[in-house]
Amino acid sequence: MPRRFVRLAAALLAASLAVAAPGGAQAVTKDAPTGAAVARAASPTLVLLVRHAEKAAEPADDPPLTDLGSTRARALQAALADAGVQAVIATPRRRTSDTAKPLADALGLVPEIVPLSGDHVKAVADAVRRHAGQVILVVGHSNTIPAIIGALGGPRLKDLCDAEHSNLFVLTLPAEGTPRLVRGQYGPADPAGASSCAPAGAMR
Repeated sequence: MPRRFVRLAAALLAASLAVAAPGGAQAVTKDAPTGAAVARAASPTLVLLVRHAEKAAEPADDPPLTDLGSTRARALQAALADAGVQAVIATPRRRTSDTAKPLADALGLVPEIVPLSGDHVKAVADAVRRHAGQVILVVGHSNTIPAIIGALGGPRLKDLCDAEHSNLFVLTLPAEGTPRLVRGQYGPADPAGASSCAPAGAMR
């Protein structure tokens, strides 16, 4: 599954980057008045969103990843190694930063930590928009990832179930037009029935 998804993700990213405008970013000449800024504005933004990997039960307030979660974090790094990620956004919780760490370290990126206080979803959406025209990884929680997708113009999905960790959402934000969402998977498969649960509402 991971290798097949690597090919899927690479093909999707290449196709998405090609739809910016007729001729893509190449339509902007090097001596255009605003240079690289215009090129970025004409390019779609690719937002890759995952829930944190599997977490331990203790300590309850801020647990680390389990061994399986660490395996998944490494699988995320492998799946997105060639995706062109230019920015990483996470929350203050250890489980999100630990999920992002293998990829961020490999790319020499410092994750941007968005506080959970206040309007967290809006703050993440605003942070994504500051990276317009780039490829951004967002690592969040069971109830924040669907809300962030909706805040960025994608469909409003139901909150993820507690056993769901393998989803990788690819949201394409074109310079003009409707955002497009593709839902893929990476790393170890979720257990059978993982997506069937009653609404929880709390961050997990």
